[in-house]
Amino acid sequence: MPTKAVTDASFQSDVLDSDKPVLVDFWADWCGPCKMIAPALEEISEELADKVTIAKVDIMENTDIAAKMGVQSIPLMVLFKNGEPVANKLGAAPKGALKAWLEGEL
Repeated sequence: MPTKAVTDASFQSDVLDSDKPVLVDFWADWCGPCKMIAPALEEISEELADKVTIAKVDIMENTDIAAKMGVQSIPLMVLFKNGEPVANKLGAAPKGALKAWLEGEL
């Protein structure tokens, strides 16, 4: 399953009300490291589709949720379980490291 674009309007239903864990990638078009990890997140989304949903929030277009989450640096990945943030990872990393971190948190 490809990554899912989430907006301020859909955050509640797509992330907080999800029946499975959701990894939210807070990113922006101008962010080089965000662009570096995007292909890895797409692949991880396919590989772990049965365990987790990977969502992307463009912080420039969705300022409300970025502000509520206190996003100050990107890329910031926040893992939500049962509507609650349970883990986060700041900065870019190789696919293997991202996947290992995520699997360790699931």
